Amino acid sequence: MDVASTIPFDLFALLLTGKHQVGVSYSVLGMLRLWRLRRVKQFFTRLEKDMRFSYFWVRCARLLFVTLLTVHCAGCLYYLLADRYPHQGDTWLGTMNPNYKETSLVIRYIAALYWSITTMTTVGYGDLHAVNTLEMVFIIFYMLFNLGLTAYIIGNMTNLVVEGTRRTMEFRNSIEAASNFVCRNHLPPRLKDQILAYMCLRFRAESLNQQELIEQLPKTICKSIRHHLFLPTVEKVYLFKGVTREILLLLVADMKAEYIPPREDVIMQNESPDELYIIVSGEVEMIESEMENEQTVWTFKSGDMIGEVGAFCCRPQSYTYRTKTLSQLLKIRTSNLIEAMKTRQEDNIIMIKNFLQHHKKLKGLRLGDLLHGVVGDYGDPNMFVNLLTVASTGNATFLEELLKAKLDPDIGDAQGRTPLHIAASKGHEECVMVLLRHGCNINLRDVNGHTALWEAIAAKHHSTFHVLYHWASVSDPYIAGDLLCTAARKNDLTVMKELLKHGLQVDSKDRDGSTAIHVALEENLEDMVKLLLMNGAEINDKLKYKLSSMNLSDMLQKREVGHRVMVSDTMDEVPQKWREQEKQHNTESTRDQSSFRVSIYRGHPVIRRRTHCSEPGKLIKLPNSLAVLKIIAGQKFGFDATNASVTDQEGSEIDSIEVIRDNDKLFIVEGPNCL
Repeated sequence: MDVASTIPFDLFALLLTGKHQVGVSYSVLGMLRLWRLRRVKQFFTRLEKDMRFSYFWVRCARLLFVTLLTVHCAGCLYYLLADRYPHQGDTWLGTMNPNYKETSLVIRYIAALYWSITTMTTVGYGDLHAVNTLEMVFIIFYMLFNLGLTAYIIGNMTNLVVEGTRRTMEFRNSIEAASNFVCRNHLPPRLKDQILAYMCLRFRAESLNQQELIEQLPKTICKSIRHHLFLPTVEKVYLFKGVTREILLLLVADMKAEYIPPREDVIMQNESPDELYIIVSGEVEMIESEMENEQTVWTFKSGDMIGEVGAFCCRPQSYTYRTKTLSQLLKIRTSNLIEAMKTRQEDNIIMIKNFLQHHKKLKGLRLGDLLHGVVGDYGDPNMFVNLLTVASTGNATFLEELLKAKLDPDIGDAQGRTPLHIAASKGHEECVMVLLRHGCNINLRDVNGHTALWEAIAAKHHSTFHVLYHWASVSDPYIAGDLLCTAARKNDLTVMKELLKHGLQVDSKDRDGSTAIHVALEENLEDMVKLLLMNGAEINDKLKYKLSSMNLSDMLQKREVGHRVMVSDTMDEVPQKWREQEKQHNTESTRDQSSFRVSIYRGHPVIRRRTHCSEPGKLIKLPNSLAVLKIIAGQKFGFDATNASVTDQEGSEIDSIEVIRDNDKLFIVEGPNCL
């Protein structure tokens, strides 16, 4: 069709007939040229999408072209009707000018266009009108077509005009809604001014708002844009002087730019330190608020950072930060900064040193002055940095720098918990080592009477407990007895088992000369007494009398190695007396096991607890050997258990059938007995 629409049929007719007047067939073929209108439509569509041209003017040109084309086509068809009509005087053109064929073609074309335009705009028919029936029929259909064309043109022009004023109308509507809201809720004038100023700024800076555009793009493109826009500014900030580019790129990837109007609060006093800001342009005032009185302490300018004091010290903001002029700020989330600091310890130290050095040089303002209000009612200058919070986060490097600044490592909170208590309870072994190196008191107790050693063992942080116990045992020979007696006094069987696993001697004495079995008997703690007896606690004649009153005197003859808490290989060795008793027991035991019943389970007990395994066990009679037990387990669970290990509930491997008792729970572990 594209080729057919370019063929000059008029020229062919002239060559074939030698006449300028061609027949109807050639005229119809010539109408194929209208196919090229598709190309014109595509051309205008490309122009509308081309950012080099104004959409408004391209759209107007398109509407004008459609209008002129319609007028031209209608005029030509209307002239054709008059020219081909048999009775020349009974046409619209013949009525106007009987000798119209003698006039020039231009005059006739103008007359046809005049009629077409007046008909389209529905203001005609005063001079040119339909005369015969054929013309009336044509005009009827032309007017119906004009209804749709007029609606199309008017609708497009309306949209173009409305789009040009839409932002202004939305701005006026939002201002009116905000004013009504302020009046309805009786807000103070200052708050009203802030609301209106923010809306005016958003309207003026809408074209500058980069964040919405950035968030619409893929993540990789967003990072590249932020690196290009924000990295030069971030590199000039004091906190990041000397920090590697890797950390800067990590921080910049999550930054957001904001425009803040004048007299707007960026950070409010006592607000949580969730965010900190870098000033790109403008000025921000640091204001101290007491009751209704406000005093400007400092003014920050382009390149400065605000809010980092609260973020570093993990305390509420001590001052209000308010814009003095229109300001552009880069927002950084505190969590992102902390994560970046943990990435490389070297950069962590650099940022901390930059932080401390900057505030020492800040025009006579000390770090303690900047954190005014954090000290509170304690009156202790060491409270201005929250060592407790730093210890809880596990940031050993920051903790080291703060302690080098001669802060008190034994400072406590309202519950008497020191940084060592908190670090031990959370298992931050590096923080524990830092505190110990700086001379903290390992024997301090909180309001509940707990030491850091107790916090570590209660939370089952074994490596942390091992460090603390080794450190404390050097200077305190009663540390083991104190821990065991405390566990017995609290009747905490779990802690007692953990202590015995670490190799603490069950008969260790505290400072009062008491042992754990003494404390348990005095408190009539039957379960604790059983546990201690099963682990070899020594008793004298006086204690035997108390055992008889608790109906536990027969336990002295029945206690066996199989019910003793197994000691870790990395701790102290099992006492010699127990090894001898175990050997004697294995060679001389004659007990009848034929009537014992045990429950067997598949899998390691620790893994089953972690994964909340609900696979049921199997109740069987205890065979005479471990080999037969493994064969039975393999048949019950459907796997080859020949090389499997057998453990108890604590995960200790059982290598002799003699140590198994009636109603024990056994776990069949495939492969090596490990986690």
